[in-house]
Amino acid sequence: MYGLVNKAIEQLVVANYGEARWREVKDKAGLELGSFVGMKAYPDALTYKLVGAASEVLDLEPGPLLEAFGEYWILYTAREGYGELLEASGGSFVEFLENLDMLHARIRLTMPSLKPPSIRVTDVGTDSVRVHYHSDRDGLAPMVVGLLRGLGKRFSTPVEVVHDKVRGKDGDHDEFVANYVTALTS
Repeated sequence: MYGLVNKAIEQLVVANYGEARWREVKDKAGLELGSFVGMKAYPDALTYKLVGAASEVLDLEPGPLLEAFGEYWILYTAREGYGELLEASGGSFVEFLENLDMLHARIRLTMPSLKPPSIRVTDVGTDSVRVHYHSDRDGLAPMVVGLLRGLGKRFSTPVEVVHDKVRGKDGDHDEFVANYVTALTS
């Protein structure tokens, strides 16, 4: 994963728990480097190690930690220079989800080693959508729950997420139902 992801993990920990706790996470993960380079690709194992160490140090299960990270990621990427790209990818919760694979394709132009997941939406209704999440990486489905909630906040659309099909157990990918409330216009 790119350093941008690892930097976001760092900033999430520092913002919510302080610099000292981040140093504990780095020590637990055996991380010796001072900082991450946002545009540099790092081994996925390093990111998983950071999440595991943060889970232990902060006494949080990995699932809730990844959910919090997913929500944080939406706001973080907008602050880190991707705001305009996010704006161009859709003006509503559902429209953004429908364009997410195209957004990832555009980002790959600047991050050639990027291996993003694929997101496909089906069953779009007036208050819900089914999200199909395909990834080569294991264990990140809780992050998707957080991402969907974070996107809801971005679009002022309250979202409740149900992870109703689990990769491996129910098929070759995860599926989520996102129930949302669209803003009423007067």
